[in-house]
Amino acid sequence: MGILNTVLSAFTWWNGATLNTRLYTARNGVRVGEDEQGNTFYQSRDGKRRWVIYNGEVEASRISADWHGWLHHTFDENPAEKPLAHKPWEAEHEENLTGTVQAYAPAGSIRAKAPAPRQDYEAWSPE
Repeated sequence: MGILNTVLSAFTWWNGATLNTRLYTARNGVRVGEDEQGNTFYQSRDGKRRWVIYNGEVEASRISADWHGWLHHTFDENPAEKPLAHKPWEAEHEENLTGTVQAYAPAGSIRAKAPAPRQDYEAWSPE
C-alpha cells in the first residue's frame, strides 16, 4: 500500500477500508474468501461477526447475492467453500448503475441515446 493509499484510508471510507478497519481485521478477522470482483470477506474468530473489505469503491450493490446471504447469516456455508446452485436463466450479478453513464434510460428519456418523440399525448393548440 503506497503512501497515498495510506493517507486515503486514514481519512476516507469510500476508497476501501479505513485504517481502523484494517487494524481490527488484522487483529480479529479470519479471512473466509474472495469474490469475483476481488472483495475480501472476513469473520470474527467466534463466527458471530462477518464483514467485507471492498476492492475499490465501497458500494454495497457490488456484493453478489451469494455473499450477501452469507454476510447476513442467511446461511452458514460461505460461497467460496460451498457455492450456491444457480438456475440457467439467472443473469450475472451486476452492481447498481444508478447515477452512472451506464444507467438504464428508457425510450423517451432525455438521457436515452436517441430520445424518441413522445406519442402518448397531443399538444393543445387554441382554435
